[in-house]
Amino acid sequence: MNKYSYEARDAASNKIVKSTVQAESEIAAAKLLSAQGFTPLKIELEDDRAGIFKRFANRVTTKDKIVFTRQLATLIGAGLPLSQSMRTVHDQTQNKSMQQIVQEIIGDIEGGRSLSDAFNKHPKVFDNVYLALVSAGEASGTLDEALRRVAAQQEKDAAMMSKIKGALTYPIIVLLVIVAVLGFMLVAVVPQVKNLYKDLNKELPLLTKIMVDTADFFINYWWIVIMVIGIGVYFLIQYLKTEAGIKTKDTFKLNVPMFSGMFRRLYMARFTRTGQTLMSTGVAMLDMLNITSTAVNNTVVAEGIDRAAEKVKGGKSLSSSLRNEDYFLEMVPQMISIGEQSGKIDEMMGKCAQIYEDELDEEIRTISTAIEPVLMVVLAVVAGGMVGAILFPIYSLVNGVGI
Repeated sequence: MNKYSYEARDAASNKIVKSTVQAESEIAAAKLLSAQGFTPLKIELEDDRAGIFKRFANRVTTKDKIVFTRQLATLIGAGLPLSQSMRTVHDQTQNKSMQQIVQEIIGDIEGGRSLSDAFNKHPKVFDNVYLALVSAGEASGTLDEALRRVAAQQEKDAAMMSKIKGALTYPIIVLLVIVAVLGFMLVAVVPQVKNLYKDLNKELPLLTKIMVDTADFFINYWWIVIMVIGIGVYFLIQYLKTEAGIKTKDTFKLNVPMFSGMFRRLYMARFTRTGQTLMSTGVAMLDMLNITSTAVNNTVVAEGIDRAAEKVKGGKSLSSSLRNEDYFLEMVPQMISIGEQSGKIDEMMGKCAQIYEDELDEEIRTISTAIEPVLMVVLAVVAGGMVGAILFPIYSLVNGVGI
């Protein structure tokens, strides 16, 4: 399958459209465009190697998906036919990659496919939650409402992730500053102390000698350090792509000091919010559990959901199935139990999600407040140790000369 860039005239609007299409050959691409209501004017084979930066610049972001979903929901809710709604959204879409995807979806819809089937051809853009909600909306005749729920779900998840990234950015920056200070002191300052002692035929103090030897190693064998770090990072990345590595990373998130509470609340909020969105749209409980198992984006939590799904399949209630799972916070089965008794599981899951989202906000504020003095102390200790190891020997030399 090759990728072709094309310029064509839209028969419906008489506008010139520029985009890309995937086909076996140039003739097949022309036939595909003609079937979609376009008159091909120019079709060229695209060089994938030359488009790496272009593809990265035009990648489909969460914001692009939210805007697309909101616009489509509004147009369908206003009574416009699906095909016309998609064409209107296509014309309003700025992102070239998203525009191409919308164009392909239009072709599938006009070829007789359902909207959920058309979305299913683009799994990197439309995940399982998105597809399940759209499919349920099509079945119930409430597609516009289902799309609004999808957009709301994406917005809440994006907001939570943005807050967590913000909380983690500050400590990372401070740690980089600490490393930069250490590097500068070792490479620029420590060798001067070594030369001073050498000129005076004095023996270096133990701490200063350790620093000098470390600085000499980094200066003379920097290429070994870079090679070791590069190889280490490469193998770490490869390991984290394996099943064992992913599970190790996910387990670490749930147990890392200071941040474990934040991550646990994140996954509980994501599970209950996604569950509430799916069930309120009419998705069956077992299907909801299978979808949320993927949506939580943590294999350890997902295993707990899968075990609960097996118990539910065997006749147990969802609340009792989740009660003994290690990484499920106590409120989740309690709220679901209330929902089971009242017949409003989706509503109770929504309230539980709101509680955890509020707690997550508070947890992030607490971490941000607590981590600043800790990092400042670490920075002070590191910088103070370096300065002490350099200045104290110099003061002792000066005093010795003075005597």
